Amino acid sequence: MKPDQTGFNDLLAIMRRLRGPGGCPWDAEQTHESLTRYLLEETYEVIEAIDLKSPELLKEELGDLLLQPVFHAAIAEENGTFTMADVIRTLCDKLIRRHPHVFGDMEIRDSTAQIENWEKIKKAEKGEEHRSALSGVPPHLPALLKAQKITEKASRVGFDWEHVDQVMAKVIEELHEFEEAMTQGNNDRMEAELGDLLFAIVNLGRFLSINPEEALRKTINRFQQRFGYVEETLHGQGRQMKEATLAEMDTLWEEAKVREKEALSR
Repeated sequence: MKPDQTGFNDLLAIMRRLRGPGGCPWDAEQTHESLTRYLLEETYEVIEAIDLKSPELLKEELGDLLLQPVFHAAIAEENGTFTMADVIRTLCDKLIRRHPHVFGDMEIRDSTAQIENWEKIKKAEKGEEHRSALSGVPPHLPALLKAQKITEKASRVGFDWEHVDQVMAKVIEELHEFEEAMTQGNNDRMEAELGDLLFAIVNLGRFLSINPEEALRKTINRFQQRFGYVEETLHGQGRQMKEATLAEMDTLWEEAKVREKEALSR
């Protein structure tokens, strides 16, 4: 089987072969539960490829991510619960059902109205018209992303600030309360107040259409790059970081920031 001749059905056949007799022992041992970590890892590797703006890497990482639902579907097929065809059919039905303005006669004025209608359809599908407005947020989402989704849902039912100044004031209020907890030296209250502060910042980001998870991830990337510059520069001088003063490292840190700005302006 040549790579350039393979299609989706071939991918399914390859997975069945890997899981079948005489296939790969590791693949055959996997379960839905054991694969969970790889689903998360592959998702973040796709995000990294997008950040790097590399079409080739994105193509590869999307393939790795696609492998995960194919893997799970193969396990389900062996268990007699569902097949990949069932997954695709369910998805197609859902997309058509939840886009009545595209596949039906409904008129939707904008994306905000579409989101509201999508939520209404979801509730009707699940027979939960009276469920909480905050329902439907996956419990295992990263905390920042979960906070964003919860505040988005609260906003849709009118539980929200009217102006960004009010949100900013809330952030400052929570910061002062955290400082007060620090002064008291109460660890339990510090934890609670830090959580309140982070939640308020997430809300601020949502209000400004800034994804807090994305913002923090990019900050982490910048920190790693700058830290690497400090390490490499000191290594070039025959020194380790622990042998440099904080002032020296701070100077190199500022140099790294300047290099970033110069690279962006090119």
